[in-house]
Amino acid sequence: MGMALPVEVLRLQTEISRMQRASARVKALPVHDALAPLFPEGGLRPGAVYTLDSSASLLLALLAEPSRAGSWCAVVGMPELSAEAAEAAGVDLSRFALVPDPGDRWLAAVSAIAEVFPVVAVRPVGSPRDAEVARLTARLRDRGGVLLVAGGWPQAEATLHLEDPVWTGLGEGHGLLSARMVTVASSGRRSPVPKRVRVQLPGPLGAPVAIPRPTLVPAPAPAARPEPVDPETVERAARAREVLARAEQKTRRGLAAVG
Repeated sequence: MGMALPVEVLRLQTEISRMQRASARVKALPVHDALAPLFPEGGLRPGAVYTLDSSASLLLALLAEPSRAGSWCAVVGMPELSAEAAEAAGVDLSRFALVPDPGDRWLAAVSAIAEVFPVVAVRPVGSPRDAEVARLTARLRDRGGVLLVAGGWPQAEATLHLEDPVWTGLGEGHGLLSARMVTVASSGRRSPVPKRVRVQLPGPLGAPVAIPRPTLVPAPAPAARPEPVDPETVERAARAREVLARAEQKTRRGLAAVG
């Protein structure tokens, strides 16, 4: 009996190491290049939960690349979100499902969908219990799924939100809004210092477009300010010039006399 415990501990350590190596080999789900700097892995980490603000354009931007790469995506509890809007944002509709109104059973719907869909987005109705959150989190980790939550969620991997929106396209009181520039910020447990990217969202073709940071041109150096001059120094210099002038005159007279 005394030898069984160390053997069991060794077996568990070996199994944990194997699982950690397997987890390290799991690749992040892709996101648009314009948004990749927001994520430590360059994309959505399998088994993680991300919370977002109420921006539908940001949510669809995060679903577009995984669907185009072959991952099924589902949106639960967002009846205002249409397939047309998803397609315009670049989502592959052949790998996309909508569950507009699951009602009070939204968490059961998310749990069932997470069994087969790698990416699930949801707007929660109410706050889930801790035990329900723990079960869903374990399922995501086991399946390698990603949950995008429009709202709050305990122990999220990261929170993304929009800052400083600027619309263009309006003239003097008329016209059409044609583009929106916005900063997307991300902060979380592994990146407490917020990361930010400036993008056009949505872009001209639906996908977000990175906005280059303005090139900083060094300002010209200020003109050198003249050093303050001591009046006594000025007077000495003037006398020195007079002495030199008289000496030069004498020299010229002497040369003329010699000539």
